[in-house]
Amino acid sequence: MRTVDLITRKRNGEELLPEEVTWLVESYTRGDIPDYQMSAFLMAVYFENMSDREVEAMTAAMLASGGKLDLSDVPGPRVDKHSTGGVGDKTSLIAAPLAAAAGVVVPMVAGRALGHTGGTLDKLEAIPGFNTKLTIDQFKEQLRTTGIAIMGQTEEVAPADGKLYSLRDATGTVESTALIAASIMSKKLASSLDGLVLDVKVGAGAFMKRQVEARRLAQLMTAIARRNDLRAQALLTDMNQPLGFAIGNALEVMEVSQTLLNAGPPDLTRLSLELAARMIFLAKLTETLEDAREVAQARLLDGSGFKKLRDVIAAQGGDPMVLDRFDMLPNATGAMEITAPRAGYVSAIDAEEIGLASSMIGAGRDTKEDTIDPAVGVILQVKAGERVDEGGVLCRIYYTKEDRLEEAAERVEDAFRLSSNPPEPRELILEVVS
Repeated sequence: MRTVDLITRKRNGEELLPEEVTWLVESYTRGDIPDYQMSAFLMAVYFENMSDREVEAMTAAMLASGGKLDLSDVPGPRVDKHSTGGVGDKTSLIAAPLAAAAGVVVPMVAGRALGHTGGTLDKLEAIPGFNTKLTIDQFKEQLRTTGIAIMGQTEEVAPADGKLYSLRDATGTVESTALIAASIMSKKLASSLDGLVLDVKVGAGAFMKRQVEARRLAQLMTAIARRNDLRAQALLTDMNQPLGFAIGNALEVMEVSQTLLNAGPPDLTRLSLELAARMIFLAKLTETLEDAREVAQARLLDGSGFKKLRDVIAAQGGDPMVLDRFDMLPNATGAMEITAPRAGYVSAIDAEEIGLASSMIGAGRDTKEDTIDPAVGVILQVKAGERVDEGGVLCRIYYTKEDRLEEAAERVEDAFRLSSNPPEPRELILEVVS
């Protein structure tokens, strides 16, 4: 086979054979195909999409690029949660500890910042000393003792996805339904799960801008799960404005702490509780979903979810005191206020613009070699539907360098829409696919 021939055929909208997709993934993982050719293939997929058969083949090839995590000797029901990526989306760091505190074993293989969205691993690495590069033995032992462990892809777990993940981020091909599905499901199928809860974001700050696209992605992933005997549910959730108030890695860790102490933003708390409840239900620890919701709420109110996150931080090399003493986290050296040009209601906050602005000042990556600044980001002071006075603070930008600060500030200012009347309230959870 010749790589250029497969690129050309996919560019022309043809369906590749499963063995051709497999060959591409295997050859790129070995280093036989250079980045520039795989970038061209990813762009062709972005524009021409993939058939279900091609996605299945790509998922299987990425899964086969490493070994499966054999967790059969880890007692307890194993359920994970994964988001397709949003702005201010730190629900994994809330829902997973709540579920683990309820008795779910959570083997989480997480990802990094991609495009304008944040990544769970980057948030955790804002905690000084936190180790996301666990060995398989360390991962399994921590699951036995703590009930939850979080790590990134390794050479053992879907290494092809690790390479492609970085390349997609740097080539503008993140938003492909096929590539998102293959990426997520290859990691999850490698983890010996009993259940999987998927949070598929929809709207301005999501990769899927329209609900029909998000539904298609959810159906694709749950179908792959079913064919691999994995119980799965997907929630389609609103991402037209950032989730919570904090955007940026250390800032989001702070908000996670506040939320697990039942003092977090209502939208973030509500969604995290629902995701945790679905994890508990898929683990078959309750008879009904309503019972699972009650358990998740109880684990929030009694502080056991907060304690579980402290245990995870301690087990993975960090100091759990960071959840109480925010000065132990990386802190920005400067702050800039963005104020309302006139009085009115906040009718919209463009989450993508906020995410891009945060990335500009260092919270994300423009290229796969970029280093993230964990201290920087944005904290909203208002959400859609709230009234502000002229000159009232809409948000604050926290920065450590002034490079691109003005450009970022313009983006943030443009992200806020003001109107004379309050907007119609938005549903947070739009749909459930299973």
